[in-house]
Amino acid sequence: TFCLDNEALFNICTKTLHIKRPRYKDLNKLISNVICGVTACMRFPGQLNTDLRKLAVNMVPFPRLHFLLTAFAPLTPPTAVLYKRFSISDITFALFDSDSIMAACDVMGGRYFTAAVIYRGQIAMKEVDDAIYRIQNKQSPSFVEWIPDNIKIAVCNVNPSEDTEVTGTFVGNSTSINEVIRRVAVQFSAMFRRKAFLHWYTGEGLEEMELSEAESNLIDIISEYQQYGSLDDTAVSRSESFEIDSEYDDLTIIQASEYT
Repeated sequence: TFCLDNEALFNICTKTLHIKRPRYKDLNKLISNVICGVTACMRFPGQLNTDLRKLAVNMVPFPRLHFLLTAFAPLTPPTAVLYKRFSISDITFALFDSDSIMAACDVMGGRYFTAAVIYRGQIAMKEVDDAIYRIQNKQSPSFVEWIPDNIKIAVCNVNPSEDTEVTGTFVGNSTSINEVIRRVAVQFSAMFRRKAFLHWYTGEGLEEMELSEAESNLIDIISEYQQYGSLDDTAVSRSESFEIDSEYDDLTIIQASEYT
């Protein structure tokens, strides 16, 4: 599941692309860039191709933790497209920058289980390998230690456009997505406790119990991201409790689980 939200897209448009008043077409262009990048290797030939099945196998270490962050580079203001040039290293480091992530969360506050970088353009594999090697060394604390070689690389030889020689698309499975899920859970629980808007759904045949189960599943996912993100080689078996404090409501959610 690729997670994109309007808040992050709006911030990219205003802060990175210097668009004072972003419109829907500006947000949609960012989304289309990511989707085109992810599917490029399925549509065009390349030195190191991949597909969605291979991507899912490498990106999802646990069945329920399949919510992926995305990013695209280079992100250049329209006035600078014609004269700015980026190296493979520039694009790679830009993809791992929190300002490029298209979901409103702080990736520096979480850890990556896995990541994938998909390049488009006529590039040398040595440049790609060197850039990824530098990322792994510089940002090693941002990755869990118990998954080796957790950055997947794909290269599509077809240039993205006439104006752009090389682009990169990033897909990452990070515990920082918990910020987005937690925000949704808190806001949903605040309304569900008061049964706000509930009549629209029950009137269409949905049972209230189904929404309660969905809320419980969401809380379980939050706990799983926290637990797996904090596991290390010396502490695989332990029991923990997790709290979700809401700035919107007085809701506190506590979920305990145990590894054996």
